[in-house]
Amino acid sequence: MRRHGVVAALAAVAAVVGPALAGCSTADDSSTSAPSQESRTEGQQQAEEDGGADPQGGRTETGQGERDDLLAFEVDDRSQAGFRDIWVTWTIKNQSSEKSNYSWEWEAVDPDGKRLYNSTEYVTDVQPGQTATGESPTTLRTPDVKINITGFERAKAY
Repeated sequence: MRRHGVVAALAAVAAVVGPALAGCSTADDSSTSAPSQESRTEGQQQAEEDGGADPQGGRTETGQGERDDLLAFEVDDRSQAGFRDIWVTWTIKNQSSEKSNYSWEWEAVDPDGKRLYNSTEYVTDVQPGQTATGESPTTLRTPDVKINITGFERAKAY
């Protein structure tokens, strides 16, 4: 009998705390298209060249913030001989004044708006001013997708 009382008490706590915590989210549910080298604006490139700074959270930033550190994120079709081999490639440049770790969520969407794939990428220990490149395989069957960045975060690396 004591077991049922404990289970009932835990269920009551979960029923009260669960909805309360669900309402505490501050995440931005919007997504943006992934950048490519060609899509970078002239203003972003000029800010880099000028070394323009904008303090944000104790860091020195150029451009519009941490999201601008993701310079390129693209689909790379390496398929050959009838075998599908589609990867994503990226370039990150740490434009802050501190060593940083990056993580971002992304999705691949077909022309009809159907999400075909989603994943998370990680890059660690990027020094200020350093550029890091990377790649990751996917299970996509076509390179004809739009890539959306659904979340992006830069954190200080220790």
